[in-house]
Amino acid sequence: MPAETTDIDDIREQARRWLDDDPDPASRAELRAVLDRLPASAPELADRFAGPLTFGTAGLRGPLRAGPNGMNLAVVTQAAAGLVGWLAAQGGTGPLVIGYDARHGSREFAERTAQVATGAGRPALLLPRPLPTPVLAYAVRHLGAVAGVMVTASHNPPQDNGYKVYLGAELGGTLGAGAQIVPPADAGIEAAIRSVGSLAEVPLGPAGQVLGDDLAASYVERATAVIDPAGSRDLAVAYTPLHGVGAAVLTAAFARAGFPVPGVVPEQAEPDPAFPTVSFPNPEEPGAVDRLVALAEATGADIAIANDPDADRCAVAVRDTARAASAGGGVAGPAQPDAAPPGWRMLRGDEVGVLLADHLMRRGVTGLYATTIVSSSLLRAMCAARGLPYDETLTGFKWIVRAGGGAEPLVFGYEEALGYCVAPEHVRDKDGITAALTVAELAAGLKARGRTLTDRLDELAAEFGVHHTDQLSVRVDDLRLIADAMARIRAATPTALLGQPVTEAQDLLPEADVVILRTGAARVVIRPSGTEPKLKAYLEVVEPVAAGDVAGARARARDAVATLRTEMTKTLNL
Repeated sequence: MPAETTDIDDIREQARRWLDDDPDPASRAELRAVLDRLPASAPELADRFAGPLTFGTAGLRGPLRAGPNGMNLAVVTQAAAGLVGWLAAQGGTGPLVIGYDARHGSREFAERTAQVATGAGRPALLLPRPLPTPVLAYAVRHLGAVAGVMVTASHNPPQDNGYKVYLGAELGGTLGAGAQIVPPADAGIEAAIRSVGSLAEVPLGPAGQVLGDDLAASYVERATAVIDPAGSRDLAVAYTPLHGVGAAVLTAAFARAGFPVPGVVPEQAEPDPAFPTVSFPNPEEPGAVDRLVALAEATGADIAIANDPDADRCAVAVRDTARAASAGGGVAGPAQPDAAPPGWRMLRGDEVGVLLADHLMRRGVTGLYATTIVSSSLLRAMCAARGLPYDETLTGFKWIVRAGGGAEPLVFGYEEALGYCVAPEHVRDKDGITAALTVAELAAGLKARGRTLTDRLDELAAEFGVHHTDQLSVRVDDLRLIADAMARIRAATPTALLGQPVTEAQDLLPEADVVILRTGAARVVIRPSGTEPKLKAYLEVVEPVAAGDVAGARARARDAVATLRTEMTKTLNL
C-alpha cells in the first residue's frame, strides 16, 4: 500500500476517534465535512491532527476549528479537566475564577470551563460579561482564587482564540500571585491535560456563580488609585479599543480619575469578533490606528491611545509635526514610518516604557524596575544613574513580574511589545488600562507646563543618549526555516556589526532560544516569536548627544539602525 494512502487512513482513523468523543455537534459536522472531501482535504486534515495545542508563552492559542490542533469545545473541555485535576493534585483550595473576551466561542469556552470545575467539586466564579484580561488578573488576587482562566487570543486574527492560566498565591507564591503560569506548573498542567481520558467521562456541573458588576467597579477604583489625585486633569484624549472589550472599563476609569472622558472611535467602540475595520487587530500593525489618529486630529486631542482587543496592551500616538520624519517614527515594534498620518506618530513601546518609568521615578516611587532582554537598554541606564535596582528577564510578563526573585519589590515592569505594569500589587501582569491612566497623568502634567511627551523624550535623550530601537520580523509558513536560521546564526555568528567588532555573543540555550550580539554602540537580540510563526531580531543603537543636538543624534541613530536592519536581513537569509 502506498505510504500516502497509509497516512490518509491513519489520519482518517484519528478523526473518527475524535468525532466519537467531540461534545460539540457543530465541530463534529465541520470535521465530517472535511472527511467527506478526502483525498483532496488530506493536507487540511493532517494539519488539524498534526498534534495537540500545547501550553506555550500565552497558554493555549490557535485557530477556531475542529480537531486537536485547534481551539474548540473538546480541546477546552480537556484543558479544563487537566487544569482542575492538576489544581487538586497540588492541594490547591479555593475557587477558580474565569474571564472571557468577545471573540467567537469565548463565552462558551468560559462556561464549559466553569462546568468542568464545578463537576469536579470546585467552586467556579464567572466574570459577568466580556471584560479586559487585566480585570481577570486582578480578580485572581482580589477574590483569593486558587487560579484563573482568561479565554482570549489577545491581538491575534479574528479566526483565533486562546486560553491563559493564572495562579493564585497558594500555588503561585508571593511573586506569582495573580500572574501567568511558569515552569514547572505549565509542564505539570500539560501532562495532566494529556492524561484526561474520554471527554464523555468528564463530569460537568452547573456553570458556576456569575459575579456582579461590583468586581469591575472594584478594579476601576483600584486602577484610579495608581495616579496622583492632585495632578492636572486638563487633557483631551482620543481612544480606540479596536473592536475589543476595553472601552467601558477605560472610560469609567478616566471618568472616576477626573479626566475628561476620551472620545472613542465610533466604528470601533463596541466589541465585534470580526474586527471589521482592521486587517489585523493589533495597534502595532500598519493601518490599525488610522481611524484613531483621524479622530484625534479632527477633535484636537492632545494624545491618542489604543488598547488591543483584550486591553492588556496600550499604544500611544502623539502630535509630532516637526519630528515625525526625523524621530524614527512608526508603530511600536516593526518599523512603519508611514503608519500614522502626517503630524502624528506612534510612540514605540520602548519610548512609552521609559516615559512611564521616568514618571514614576520622578514621583518618588522606589523599588525594582524591570524589563526584558529584547527591550531598550535605556531603562538600565536610568536606574544606574538614579541609584534604583534594575533587572532584565526573558520575554513575557510571567517573567517580568518575577524579576529580581523578590529581593526588591517590583514597582514597574514593561516590555517593548506595548505591555506595561505600573502597579504590580494591583495587577501582576501587563495592564493597558492603568498604563493609559498613567500616560494621561504624565501628559496632563507636561501640558500644564507647556510641554509634551516628545519634549520629555528629548530631555531623556540629552541626558542618556539616543537609544533607537527597531525590530526585524520575518513571518514563515514552515517553522523549520526558523530553526534553520537560528542554527546558522550559532554556527556562523557575525563578528562585526556596523563596522564595529562584536564584543559579546551570548547564547541563552538551553534556558531560551535566544542569541544576543553586542558591540560598543549596538545590540541585536535574535529569537523565535513565542506566539506567532515569526523570527524576530530586536535592534538597538545608542548614539551620544553632542552639544544638545538631539535631532542630529536621532538622525545618526536612525541611519545606523537602518544599516543594521539591512545587515541582519542578509544574515538571517529568510
